[in-house]
Amino acid sequence: MARVRPFLTCDDELLLRERELRREGFVFIAGVDEAGRGPLAGPVVAAAVILPEAERLPGVFDSKQLTDRRRRELRDEILAIAAAGVGMADPAEIDELNILKATHLAMHRAVAALEKVEYVLVDGLPVPGFPCPCENMVKGDARCASIAAASIVAKVCRDELMEKADLEFPGYGFALHKGYGTRAHLEALRKLGVSPIHRRSFAPVRALLGESCVQMELF
Repeated sequence: MARVRPFLTCDDELLLRERELRREGFVFIAGVDEAGRGPLAGPVVAAAVILPEAERLPGVFDSKQLTDRRRRELRDEILAIAAAGVGMADPAEIDELNILKATHLAMHRAVAALEKVEYVLVDGLPVPGFPCPCENMVKGDARCASIAAASIVAKVCRDELMEKADLEFPGYGFALHKGYGTRAHLEALRKLGVSPIHRRSFAPVRALLGESCVQMELF
């Protein structure tokens, strides 16, 4: 796991792109990231976060490199000071659109949930269709504070949704594996069958349904 960063200073390297954009006149700069492309169940969740210009900010970093406890602490710190929007696409939308297009839909919904956005910094590959300038950053969640903050908010939000799903659909272990295709999840899937929140277009689920797999576009 990553070293715990108690806070970021205004001149931190992770804030470099935000500083450059502010010098160009942009104020409302949203970092965007998602959580949950790969799981067999549950929604894909995206978050958009606009960090304020401040001397000290929460010590954000790529959510995958943080412990669950630290992610939840940072989520609360982020929401206390930042503008944040969350969007998601549910399993039915994932099956209808494919996971790539559904992820883009969730990202658009997250940005639309913000009151004002002038520039978008999105993790990974380009995402078309935002109503303002958009820049993609490969591995942006480890390079850009706004994207890192969005990755944390999206991850914690999705984890909490899957913990609630575990209560509604007991036996699958959603609270533990969050819908990813672990051995325990696959065994439960074979034993219990397909739940309403499983992605029916994903290969292991479609195999149980006796259908061929069509979900190929993960990224």
